[in-house]
Amino acid sequence: MTTAVTVPEELSARVPAEQRGPGLDRDAVRLLVSHGAEVTHHVFAELPRLLRAGDLLVVNTSPTLAAAVDGRIGHARVVVHFSTCGDDGRWAVELREPDGRGTTRARRESRESGPARARGEGWARGAPRKGGGVRPAGGPAGTEVRLPGGARLVLEEPLSGRGGRLWWARVSGAEVLQVLREHGRPIRYSYTERDQPLSVYQTVFALPSPDGAGSAEMPSAARPFTARLVAELVSRGVQFAPITLHTGVASAEAHEPPYPERFAVPAASARLINAVRAGDGRVIAVGTTAVRAVESATGPDGVVRAAEGWTDLVVTPERGVRVVDGLLTGLHEPEASHLLMLEAVAGRAAVDRAYEEALRGLYLWHEFGDVHLILPEESPHTERCDGNSW
Repeated sequence: MTTAVTVPEELSARVPAEQRGPGLDRDAVRLLVSHGAEVTHHVFAELPRLLRAGDLLVVNTSPTLAAAVDGRIGHARVVVHFSTCGDDGRWAVELREPDGRGTTRARRESRESGPARARGEGWARGAPRKGGGVRPAGGPAGTEVRLPGGARLVLEEPLSGRGGRLWWARVSGAEVLQVLREHGRPIRYSYTERDQPLSVYQTVFALPSPDGAGSAEMPSAARPFTARLVAELVSRGVQFAPITLHTGVASAEAHEPPYPERFAVPAASARLINAVRAGDGRVIAVGTTAVRAVESATGPDGVVRAAEGWTDLVVTPERGVRVVDGLLTGLHEPEASHLLMLEAVAGRAAVDRAYEEALRGLYLWHEFGDVHLILPEESPHTERCDGNSW
């Protein structure tokens, strides 16, 4: 491993792929494919030719919420990120100071993506790229935030003992989902050029939740899929298993492991995953959120069962994966906890090799960037000896 360097701004995807030129669609991104230690370069539209009949894609149907709302603490402006609704009606929130460009945080480890480094320089971990212009603005307990429409938010206690970034808060004067619908906007970061409509942050798999719940940040690994591409995959015998995991607000500075999140794995999807595992197909998760959900519903016996509720599972190489054979995901920051999940699926050597190629090839990072497909080197469902056996 070499010494880490500053992340070049030019490797941040500043606008969605479909806005980079005439005639482009969401699938106009590059696709890095890892097959064990072998790495190949493709475009995302080639995905149907890289998968085979009998493969199963596990996709997250959680819709993205307009989770950023302007507020005031006294005369000071803040931006409230609504992360997760608890069982007691309180919301986990993050308060940020605006940076004057309509953005609320300068850097993020998104649910599926992160920054890269310069051409010709090796991949090194543990080197966060710090952003400027915004700072956490949470606390202390009892802090009151005035929201649009007469609503008020009061911070009550930190979400956990890890720090004061996320707080449990109560909102009065209006329903939170109503505030988000009427006054919210998607959480946006300063590497992007401009605000985008909420539709830009929805994936083709997003479905409305009966209770209005959704994700604070887009499950962005699925963003390049289009209806046309899904139809082609189905015509080639690739199957889909829907699950739901409502993502919270990721950490931009501390790169903490994910907090507990709501998930659901329907009985039909559990049966389909088990059937594919009993045959010759491969179970490929679309995004780290799909991995977390399906592995949370899997017992020590490797059988997936219908499940819903909260999951605090953190997938690491030591814990391993019990069901997932492959993963389609974004490119993650070198210090991101999500890299441990990638190592659990592919092994550290394969992940390092892939990222070196991504850096050399000037792939784009972040939620509008390029994607990485990890396929198993061995035959699917064979026992592995790197902590992933079951």
